[in-house]
Amino acid sequence: MTRASVIKSVRMSRFSASLLAMAAVFALAGCSNSQDSTDDVNQSATETTTVSETGDVLRIGTEGAYAPFNYTNADGTLGGFDVDMANAICADMQVTCEITAQDWDGIIPGLKAGKYDAIVAAMSITPERAQQVSFTDPYFSNTLVFLARKESSFDPSKSSDIDAHSIAAQRSTISSQWLEGEYPKANMKLYDTLSNAFLDLGSGRVDAMISDKVPALEWLSSPSGSPYMIKGDEIDINDNFAIAVRPGDALHAKINQSLANIKANGTYDELNQKYFAMPATETTVAAEPATDTAGQ
Repeated sequence: MTRASVIKSVRMSRFSASLLAMAAVFALAGCSNSQDSTDDVNQSATETTTVSETGDVLRIGTEGAYAPFNYTNADGTLGGFDVDMANAICADMQVTCEITAQDWDGIIPGLKAGKYDAIVAAMSITPERAQQVSFTDPYFSNTLVFLARKESSFDPSKSSDIDAHSIAAQRSTISSQWLEGEYPKANMKLYDTLSNAFLDLGSGRVDAMISDKVPALEWLSSPSGSPYMIKGDEIDINDNFAIAVRPGDALHAKINQSLANIKANGTYDELNQKYFAMPATETTVAAEPATDTAGQ
C-alpha cells in the first residue's frame, strides 16, 4: 500500500467515526424530545381535567352582587338563592361545592379559562351566550320592571318618557340589552353591578331604572327603596335563567339530573319559598309573591 493510500484510509476511518458520533447525538436528542412531548401532553391532560372526570369537587362561579339570587355577606361569605341551589346540587351529586365570586363582565371568560366548572348566577339564556357556553335546563323565569319614585310622573308606556328620563341599568344584562334594543334613544346609564345602579337611583342621580323583577322587589322592601315603586306593567320577554358549563362537558347531563332531583324532592320549592315569598310591595300594578315558574 502506498503512503497516499494509507493516508486516504485513515481519513475515511476518521470520517466514518465522526458520522457515527453525530448519529448517536441526534438519536439521544430525538429520545429527549420525544419524552418532552409526552410530558407536555400529560401535563396538558392534567390541566384540563374537571369535575367531570374527578367527581370530587364542583367549582362554581357566581357574581355575589345580585340579591336575592347571589350576594356577598358582611363577613365575605356568599349567600342567596343561586348559592343555596348550587350547594343543593352538589349535595345531590355527592361532591364538594367550591363557590367563587367573579365580576359579571368576566364570568363567562372565567368559565372558558377553567377558573370554575359551572356558572350559577341568574344568567339568562341568550343566543349570543349559547355560542360560548352550554346551558342546562332553566331553573327560573324572569320578567323586567321599571322603577321610579312614587311621586314621579314617569310612565314607561310612553316612549317619549323613556327618552326624556335618565334610566339606570346593569351593563351586559338582559335589562340593558332590551332597553337599548327597544329604545335606542333612551338616556341609559350603565353600571358594573346592580347594587351601584340601585345606589344612584336612591341618591337621585338617575330618574328611573330597569331591572329584573325579583331583585327590584328585594330593593323596594329595603329602607332605601321604600320611596320608590314599580312603574307600568311587567315586561315578559320569555327570559329564563340557567346554569352554564363549557360546551361538550359531561357535567351538563349530571347537573340537569341533579336539578331535576332537587325539584322532585322538594328542595327547590323550599329555596323558592325562602327567597321569593315576599310581602306585597306597593306598585302601580299588584305585586304578587313570586312563584315557581322555572322552565316555563
